[in-house]
Amino acid sequence: MTLDRRRFLGASALAVPLLAGGSAVAGAEPDQAGQGQGRVLTGAEQLAAQGWGPLKGRKLGVLSNPTGVLLNGDHIVDSMVAAGVKPVAAFGPEHGFRGSAQAGGSEGDYTDPRTGVPVYDAYGVDATKLASLFTKAGVDTVVFDIADVGARFYTYIWSLYTAMVAAAQVKAAFVVLDRPNPIGGRAAGPLLDPKFASGIGRKPIVQQHGMTAGELARFFAEEFLPGDGVQLDHLEVVQVRGWQRDTLFARTGLNWVLPSPNMPTPDTALVYPGTGMFEGTVFSEGRGTTRPFEIIGAPGLDWRWREKLEDLQLPGAKFREVYFVPTFSKFVNQTCGGVQLSVSDPRAFDAIRTAVAMLVTAKALHPDVFAWRPDNYIDKLSGSDRLRTAIDAGAGVDEVTGAWRTELAEFDRRRRHYLLYR
Repeated sequence: MTLDRRRFLGASALAVPLLAGGSAVAGAEPDQAGQGQGRVLTGAEQLAAQGWGPLKGRKLGVLSNPTGVLLNGDHIVDSMVAAGVKPVAAFGPEHGFRGSAQAGGSEGDYTDPRTGVPVYDAYGVDATKLASLFTKAGVDTVVFDIADVGARFYTYIWSLYTAMVAAAQVKAAFVVLDRPNPIGGRAAGPLLDPKFASGIGRKPIVQQHGMTAGELARFFAEEFLPGDGVQLDHLEVVQVRGWQRDTLFARTGLNWVLPSPNMPTPDTALVYPGTGMFEGTVFSEGRGTTRPFEIIGAPGLDWRWREKLEDLQLPGAKFREVYFVPTFSKFVNQTCGGVQLSVSDPRAFDAIRTAVAMLVTAKALHPDVFAWRPDNYIDKLSGSDRLRTAIDAGAGVDEVTGAWRTELAEFDRRRRHYLLYR
């Protein structure tokens, strides 16, 4: 039988009901239960409150990391096992299931010593390989619970996509335990050109997508999976309760768990969709400091960069002249000059426009220091060679950011069908 994808997105995947009166399935109207109560409940929290009953009898494969945590501090897999709902396998994304690996690393395959659950390394594998791991473990339902930070080049959303394709290949159900987008629900930045697809951007979404993992799963299922020749039989999103699109992480009442070693605070997440682009330059993006992605600089920079940036009066942004010595990554044990970016007004702040201004002024003030990485990694980060070539040609901030205005508006229009929260 051919599955009607729009009807499928509105169907419950689980045979038993989820949390009565609270949780919502994919395609449901945005759930306003809990609004105004001052407490956000994640999808995981709601199923844990039921002793994970809706998942009993399933052969669960859990794709998660340390952010898959409950308010009491328990990891969801530990909580499942304690409740007698033991997954047949867990799968670790970049940094690993327990989160011990640095950027670009993972933990390999092993048996989790706490729970006895087999853990498979899912970082960097393609859908065919991941599907074979699902088959090996006997998975019939994939559960995804990882906190994203809202940027296209953060790899967890592409682990989500790969897992969806793999689940479709083995006819497994797919359940997303949703969490808030910590930087809110506004979309911003350029659309990925498919010619520049990579592990940090596989499909054409904008740089700051403004969606939760559950909303992205709905978008992926209808917009992209058919193009890869697959279709999920069952997709379920267990919605967050009490969260609205303009609610930043600090107001959720949730505990911040580092999504990755260089994402130490919610403040980091606010700037990351923009300053993450400095990974595509020779400048330090602050790795090896206590404020990665907020501290940016290089040897030879001086106070002029901060003065120029303050003169621009970028909405919601403040800059402090800073000097630092990275302990790892770029410029180890070398004194760097630069700026520390802080957000004074999150509602006015535009991370990507601010970062473009930083790139433009750095190149203009310090042409002898500023350069792109020789491999043009910036093109993968920004989604095309357009940003790099425009800045090299002397374009200003308005010209650079204006180039993607139309495609951003179109993406914003397309995604509305898949949004679950107001």
